[in-house]
Amino acid sequence: MQKKSVTIMGCGYLGKKLIPLLLAKNLLKADQIQAVVHSKKSDQKCLELGVSSICYDLDKPDNRVSKYPIIKRAMQNSILYYFVPPPRQGQKDIRVTHFLQMLQLMNVSISKVVLISTTGVYGNCHGQWVNEDHPLQPNVDRAYRRVDAEQQFQHYCQQLTIPLVILRVSGLYGAGKLPLKRIKEKTPIVRAEDSPFSNRIHVEDLLEICIKAGFSDVITGIFNCSDGHPTTMCDYFNKVAQAVNLPAPPQISLQQAHTQLSAGMLSYMNESRRIDNAKLLSQFKLLLKYPNLDKGLANESQ
Repeated sequence: MQKKSVTIMGCGYLGKKLIPLLLAKNLLKADQIQAVVHSKKSDQKCLELGVSSICYDLDKPDNRVSKYPIIKRAMQNSILYYFVPPPRQGQKDIRVTHFLQMLQLMNVSISKVVLISTTGVYGNCHGQWVNEDHPLQPNVDRAYRRVDAEQQFQHYCQQLTIPLVILRVSGLYGAGKLPLKRIKEKTPIVRAEDSPFSNRIHVEDLLEICIKAGFSDVITGIFNCSDGHPTTMCDYFNKVAQAVNLPAPPQISLQQAHTQLSAGMLSYMNESRRIDNAKLLSQFKLLLKYPNLDKGLANESQ
């Protein structure tokens, strides 16, 4: 792997974990990593990690020419990790639109793009196994926004012949990404017989995938990011509770869930699929550190 520069667009949970890993692996020096962040809090965190950052709001893009030289210098010929979450409403990802417009105005050259998407773009597959060739059937607005982001980046990268990797990520878990609050509050879960299949990837495995996706000279395309061992959502909550020595959450029927659970949680209960990760393992030549939920939760504790 040759040394290159990296721009992390949207340096939240994943980006803040990627930075120290890039440095620890000696892939880059701190001055070869640039973050573009939304908040002063993220700006400060990047400073603590030893890298510089630029504050920029994609909801209110600043088209003043004076801003562009700083951003252009940071991004020029870099590997771009686009981790910005989509807006909370609508079926279009206007943040991606604003970002790509900014790149065009700056006439900046990117060496490669790694885009985080979601397996939610497949919609409800009624428990079927799903690979990357499965048709996109988003059921809810949050999934439509991800499809829109994918399509915008595909169009932009095809026009400029920029290598693009789209990572369709299933449920992310690991340190700081466990449903401990729900379990402690004894929020009910849908019982096993009514619970849909769900899929997960441990954050440490996803970080390794991100690094290989960005630094490889041959990997491009769309990849499902999952451990390949789906279980039910009921099983997930019960195993997390057991791993951190908390009582298992109470269980209710799917019918009861319609009056007791939030609309957001219910939308997840209406989708069932099993994600096939064969393409990822094969093309990335990857051996997952946490190939199933039991291994991923083995070291968790409160």
